[in-house]
Amino acid sequence: MTESGIESFNDFWPHYVHAHRDPRNRALHYIGTTAVLGTVGLAAVTINPAWLLAAPVVGYGPAWVGHFLFEKNKPATFEHPLWSLRGDLKMYALALRRQMGAEIERVCGGDLLPNHTHADHLALSRARAASGAPGTATA
Repeated sequence: MTESGIESFNDFWPHYVHAHRDPRNRALHYIGTTAVLGTVGLAAVTINPAWLLAAPVVGYGPAWVGHFLFEKNKPATFEHPLWSLRGDLKMYALALRRQMGAEIERVCGGDLLPNHTHADHLALSRARAASGAPGTATA
């Protein structure tokens, strides 16, 4: 087991959602993800891979501002870069379907105290999975 208790993306996702509860932070993430998609698109359309050099700056810049300014936490990218990227894309897809608010409520709502920790998320997620509760698996 890792020091953080995170062994899979399913373990990571509640941590990711918890770290993105502030809508201003999520908005900055959406701006960054959209900008990354734009730079990748420009690289493909113009056949100029130099645009790819801008992708990390335009993607991480707004997101990190959101974490430091609004959430007051450390971006997950520092410890789990690939799962963080996957989380960004999942959050973006949920936002486009207008489902991210419900996902925050599912992960952080009801069953957890307002000052809950990531360990609380892991315990609840594992308990739900063990009981076969619906909605415990994540893509």
